[in-house]
Amino acid sequence: MKSRLREWWSAIRYLVVGAGTSLLSILALAGLFAVLLLCPFGVGIPSLAPAIKLSRWPVGVDRRRAARRLGEAIPEPYRDGSPVKDPATRRDLAWLAIHAATGMLLGSMAVGLPLGVVQQVVTLLAWPVAGGIEGSLGFVVDTWPMAGLTLLVGAGMAGLTLLLPRAARWQARTARKLLRPAPGVVLADRVAELTATRAAALEAHGAELRRIERDLHDGTQARIAAVVLQLGIAGQLYDRDPATVRDLLVKAQDTATDALAELRTVVRSIYPPLLSERGLAGATRALAEHCPVPTAVHVEYETHRPAAVEAAAYFVVAEMLANVTKHADASTVDINLGGTASLLSLEIRDDGRGGADERRGSGLSGIRRRAEAFDGTLTLTSPPGGPTVLRVELPCGS
Repeated sequence: MKSRLREWWSAIRYLVVGAGTSLLSILALAGLFAVLLLCPFGVGIPSLAPAIKLSRWPVGVDRRRAARRLGEAIPEPYRDGSPVKDPATRRDLAWLAIHAATGMLLGSMAVGLPLGVVQQVVTLLAWPVAGGIEGSLGFVVDTWPMAGLTLLVGAGMAGLTLLLPRAARWQARTARKLLRPAPGVVLADRVAELTATRAAALEAHGAELRRIERDLHDGTQARIAAVVLQLGIAGQLYDRDPATVRDLLVKAQDTATDALAELRTVVRSIYPPLLSERGLAGATRALAEHCPVPTAVHVEYETHRPAAVEAAAYFVVAEMLANVTKHADASTVDINLGGTASLLSLEIRDDGRGGADERRGSGLSGIRRRAEAFDGTLTLTSPPGGPTVLRVELPCGS
């Protein structure tokens, strides 16, 4: 019973507020109509786009109201560019027209019906004492037949009052249907997003291959070529100058050792061996141990993920710790690894100066591209003065 009363009271409040937004819808439609009338004269054309954007304010209010009523988020469907060509504008206009026509009526019913029921009850109880009372419909209740008619009217109003929660649900569902992105638009936006993500991933992959090729060519390959040259000279001088050959062999050994170290560095940059040996949690702790800034690692969900996902998370941590060391002027860093079997979540928080901005580089744009390549998300919060919080979520494909 209490839940029914709460639902009924919530529906009344929703519809009464809807009457107010219905009035705003009427004003928005009137404003847009006035601008359209001025368009043939050239005056309204520059004002059309701003008028459409202004009309989105009451639409946004109804979108948020419907989301709260239905308990689900309703994302904004608008695209960048001209609002005149935006497909969502037509859906907004349809909602404004429907809400302008029905919102005031439903809001008036939400107020009038309960008050009418109360008035009928008071009339039924008071007319025998007063000898006659004028009812809400204009007739005088001074006889039992008229009292019976009043009872029927009150029962009808009570029945309509019980339908107010359904009216509120209809209004909210209609708002959701019209004010959320259309299915085709959502699919088109998703395809465009995946296309851009794939292009960024391919670009990042190409840049990574070029970096590996450059490191191998300029470092390891050059040192191995030097070893071959030194060994060749040593072979020619073997019988004539043993002392020089000994020195050349020592240099060749040192050069080969350096080449091996550079080759190991390149291999680590492709896929760190620590990930295979210790897993993501262990590899992250190893990065934290080598960071000049005191770093704490908290693991909420520790299990093996796909190798590519763990590698991406590892390089995100490495890049962020490098940024903190170079730019943040922080005293502590906290790393949280969590998520589920199907989602890896990574949060890095430092107490530095803040003000981190992807547009200024610092590797943040590369981290975003790396996350988006896995259809993941990146959220950065870094107000001036700190703290800086980077949260990355990577789907694991399971």
